Order: sequence, then structure tokens, then C-alpha cells
Amino acid sequence: MKHLKPVRKTISKGNRAVFMDTHEVSIVDQNNYRTNGEELIIVKNIDFCEIILDSERNHNIIIKTLTNCVIKPDLNKIDEDWDEIELKRGSCVQFHFADNTWYILSSDGIKMD
Repeated sequence: MKHLKPVRKTISKGNRAVFMDTHEVSIVDQNNYRTNGEELIIVKNIDFCEIILDSERNHNIIIKTLTNCVIKPDLNKIDEDWDEIELKRGSCVQFHFADNTWYILSSDGIKMD
């Protein structure tokens, strides 16, 4: 895995603020990955990847995948309906965490066979 552009982020949790050092962009080449405060993840150079959306470290994230990928929330369901979503090679999806739920804000149409 490669990290690009280090940044310091502040994440608000109720009435407290958490400061963390992270990276703006991560290039993921592992089969399993948990988000770590990035704004963008690019998944490549592997056959398959499972990503867990971590609501403690992220509230907004874009995932671009150049492989087949499964995205799972750490809490509840994505868009209040899905335990996981499958992304095909070339997909790009933006997620936002609000009200204890991960929501899809935009996607390129989630590539289908």
C-alpha cells in the first residue's frame, strides 16, 4: 500500500474532536483494508479487495477500484438497505457517514456484468 499527501484531520464525534494524522490518498493493493481517514482510495494491482468503511476515522470517502471489490460498513447498512455492495473493475463511488449510516452520495453507475 502506498500513501500520498499526508494530512492532519479533525473528526468531530458529538461534542469532542479527534485529531489524526492520515493521508489524503491511499493506493490499496491488499485483499483486506479498513479506511483510515483518507479522502480517496484507489484499489489496484490485485484480483479482489474487501474494504470496511470505518466511521470512527472517515465521514466522507471516494473509492475508485481498478479491480473487483466489496465494500462493507462498520455499522448498520449502506443506504439503510445493503450489508455490502460489490463494485466491478472501473467503478467509482462516494460515501458519506451520517446518522449512524453510510450513504452513497454518488457513483458512476456501479459497473455491472
